[in-house]
Formats: sequence, structure tokens, C-alpha cells
Amino acid sequence: MPKEIILYNLADHVTDEQYQDFVKKEKGPTIDSLPAVKKYQLIKIKGAETGEVPFNYVGVVDLNDLDEFYQKDKKTQKFQDLLAKMMPMFKNIHILYGEEIY
Repeated sequence: MPKEIILYNLADHVTDEQYQDFVKKEKGPTIDSLPAVKKYQLIKIKGAETGEVPFNYVGVVDLNDLDEFYQKDKKTQKFQDLLAKMMPMFKNIHILYGEEIY
């Protein structure tokens, strides 16, 4: 199954509470509604067994079709409007994509 994985920290002006409320009310439902998306998950990192925690949030998007997600869903006005709202909330963002092996 293809996945997009987003690693990031919140911008200094955004609290965890503000962001989590935004995710529950807007970001999560919008991403879940895209045709190529099977499921969106947000994980708040609480700690690490070794080393420091470089990212406080991990978003995981389970996809039905990677090409459809990047060529169609991400180009829709609905997704572009969401990006405009959420990108100022982030810093140190890394977006990865790949295929589930196991």
C-alpha cells in the first residue's frame, strides 16, 4: 500500500491544542475525503528510547493510489485551500512517500 509520511514540528506561534483542534475539525476530514486516500493518521510523538526527538508530529496518509494522490487530489482547490491554512503552522517539515513492505 502506498503511503505519504510527513514529519514536522509546529511553528512557534501554534500550540498543540490549536493544531489538534484544527486537525480534528478540518485537516483530518478534508484529507480523508480525497478519492485516493484510504486513511489519514496524525501521531504526536511523546518521546524516544534513544537519542532526541527531531519531530513532534508524524502524519501518515494511507493511499489507494500514489499517482492519483499526487496528480489529481493534491492539485484540487480543496487541497490547495487546506495547504494555505496549514503550511504556516509548520516548521522543519519533511514529506516522504513510499510503499508498505510488511
